[in-house]
Amino acid sequence: MGYVYLSVSIITELVGTTMLKASNGFTRLDPTMTSLIAYTICFYFLSLTLRTVNMSVAYALWGGIGIVLTTAVAVLFMHAPLNFASVCGIFLILVGSLVLNLYGAGGH
Repeated sequence: MGYVYLSVSIITELVGTTMLKASNGFTRLDPTMTSLIAYTICFYFLSLTLRTVNMSVAYALWGGIGIVLTTAVAVLFMHAPLNFASVCGIFLILVGSLVLNLYGAGGH
């Protein structure tokens, strides 16, 4: 169940971050409120995740997957540029998250 909670946390973090951009520095009410609500839900579910998933693994996955998805949203919907160095960095984040999940925090 911990990974289900982690998935909800990652998705709501993505919504919160996207709405944070749309809030235009907290000058637009609807995106601002959506961002704050999404982050509240995100951290609640992250706290539930930590009941059963090792903190270093949960945070690596939360951060790594969140970065990759946020980058995808920025590139696809906000027309952010993506270059070779960015792709390499994303790849390294994913590999690092995978290594930590498989072998970190005492290993399996």
